[in-house]
Amino acid sequence: QVQLAESGGGLVQAGGSLRLSCAASGRTFSNHAMGWFRQAPGKEREFVAAISGRRDDLSYADSVKGRFTISRDNAKNTVYLQMNSLKPEDTAVYYCAARSARLSSFTPSTYDYWGQGTQVTVSS
Repeated sequence: QVQLAESGGGLVQAGGSLRLSCAASGRTFSNHAMGWFRQAPGKEREFVAAISGRRDDLSYADSVKGRFTISRDNAKNTVYLQMNSLKPEDTAVYYCAARSARLSSFTPSTYDYWGQGTQVTVSS
């Protein structure tokens, strides 16, 4: 069983930065690839970023590449999403997710555990 809890969301002006954190329960955190997804009102949940259990496989959506950075600290059972140069179109609820596998995935259905989400709002 894995339980996830996101934090770090909030209101920020365009061009600003936020760092999201996702704390996971369990002692086998490194066995799980982790992903960040987001969902804006009226839109489907979309892939943002993912990181493999060994940190050797990083993936980003084209819309955030070069602005967002995913990282993990397995000793702290925590995954992070550093978001820079934020744009109003980044506004969404951001969800942390964990797979029951080490390799990353782009597809929400391949993730087994989800956090409750944290709201990110970017004002112009």
